[in-house]
Parts: sequence; C-alpha cells; structure tokens
Amino acid sequence: MRTLISTAFISLDGVVEAPGGESGYRNAGWTFKDIEFLPEAFELKGQEQEEATAMLFGRVSYQAFSPVWPDMEDFTRYRDLPKYVVSRSLTESDLVTNWGETTILRSLAEVAALKETDGGPIITHGSATLNRALSDAGLIDRYHLLVFPLLLGAGKRLFSTTDKDTQKLRLLDHKAYANGLQKNIFEVLH
Repeated sequence: MRTLISTAFISLDGVVEAPGGESGYRNAGWTFKDIEFLPEAFELKGQEQEEATAMLFGRVSYQAFSPVWPDMEDFTRYRDLPKYVVSRSLTESDLVTNWGETTILRSLAEVAALKETDGGPIITHGSATLNRALSDAGLIDRYHLLVFPLLLGAGKRLFSTTDKDTQKLRLLDHKAYANGLQKNIFEVLH
C-alpha cells in the first residue's frame, strides 16, 4: 500500500489558504510577510521531492500550481512525476500538457484504489478541501507541516471540523528554527 503524505505551510491556528500570495484572500502571501527566510527551514521541501513518486491535487490547487510549477527550478523533480487531480468538473482539456502525465480521479474511492497500487509515496500540496475529505476518509498516512508563527483568523483550514472519532498521530520528526518556523512530521495511526 502506498503512503499518502499531506504537506502544508500552516499558520499556528490551522490556516493554509493562499500562503504564496494567491488572490482572493486578505492575508495572501503570509509565508513571506515578516518572516526571515532561512534555507534550512525549507529543507523538508527538497526531501519531499526526493521521496515522492506521485502527486495528488484538488482542482483548485491543480489550477493554481499547474501554470507555474512546471517551469520553476525549485520544483524540477516534480515535472516528470505522475499527477492525479481529484475533481468532478475538470476535463482532459483543462489539463496542462507540459507537466507530465496527469489523471483525473472522480472520487475518494478512486484515491483509495490508487493507494492500493504498487509504487512509493504520493504527496499532496495545498488542496485544503481535498485534505479535509481525505482525512475524514482515513486516507492520509503522514503530515508534513511547516508551522508559521502567525494567527491568521479566517481562512481555509487544513483540518476538518467534522464530528468524528479521535485520530491519533505519532510525532516522527520535529525541529524549531530561529525564524519561528517549526517542522512537524506526524504519522497517522490507523
């Protein structure tokens, strides 16, 4: 069974919306505001590229990343990885052609079936709505979180507010950086 990893830039109060500056959110670009850049705090992103063998997105994140990431030097390892987009509305004509093989999945059942295939870890970036649904369905195996020392208030949250049984996590790795960021890697105990 393949490991599904959810990776996120997240505020201390759980917001993951528009960390890079995507329009439509009042605090857009919060990862760049008043936070000193320390390369070591972002080493996790390079490690994720080395570990991932496929990428999973929700429609909104795919449409935000696909015009930009194929040409970014910071994400060269992701160019050739297979990509999967969970969407009920996207069609093949909505997919970019310069970012490797992309498959549209129409349901969480198809994500569960993907996890049953041979291969290594699948990583999902952004995709707040999808992450909440994956978590509620018990499909996430690990969280890679870079926690920013900010309280953003309103905004899309990574974690579901669904009334459900306790989901236990085990801390696999953590580190605090001089700029206030914290790396937390959690395994979901199923």
